[in-house]
Amino acid sequence: MKTVALFFKHNLVVTVLAAVVLTLAGGGTASAAGVDLFNGRDFAGWTFFMRSNAAPEKTWSITNGIIHCKGKPSGFLRTEQSYHDYKLTVEWRFVKVAPHADNTGVLVNMQLPDRVWPKCIECQGQYHKQGDFWLHSGASAAGFPPNENPKKSVNAPMTVPPNEKEPGEWGEYQVIASGDTVEILVNGKSMNKITGCNVTSGFIGIQSEGAEIEVRKVYLEPLK
Repeated sequence: MKTVALFFKHNLVVTVLAAVVLTLAGGGTASAAGVDLFNGRDFAGWTFFMRSNAAPEKTWSITNGIIHCKGKPSGFLRTEQSYHDYKLTVEWRFVKVAPHADNTGVLVNMQLPDRVWPKCIECQGQYHKQGDFWLHSGASAAGFPPNENPKKSVNAPMTVPPNEKEPGEWGEYQVIASGDTVEILVNGKSMNKITGCNVTSGFIGIQSEGAEIEVRKVYLEPLK
């Protein structure tokens, strides 16, 4: 019995150490339940793609543990690692909104090559549209086939009233990606769900698409 107990103890230690090593390699901070993809200090574990090869540091910065995005030019910040089957929690807010300066989003199941916009599922972050889906560059879902023109994205709109916070207030935006299903929750309310998605894993990104935003948390929990 003592030998068996030592065996299980050894394997538990090895498993925990392996998880910590993998997490730190990705730049996040591990916990028993999940991982902080944003470590609050720098962009370790993330990479950028900006339209016209613009310098990302002119758009993205970190101050006092908060990511600041100016919203221009278009592009994204994305993880270096690919993920599948998870619950993602993003805490963010609009610094301000104005016509044509009110848009952002969370990109999931992102595929290479990087471009604006890659094959992926966009969980819309636009003001009063948080709950819509946009399927980019050939991404599709049940009832939402890809556009014949690959440059045109497909919209899967929400059918419930918006539930987001007002500009300046922190809101919680969650994405549950499970197999070929993706669901959006805004401040605890389920807003939209699509099934039969043709992309089921990939990178996770935050859009720069017009709105000036701040992000203080990007937390991923694997689904059991």
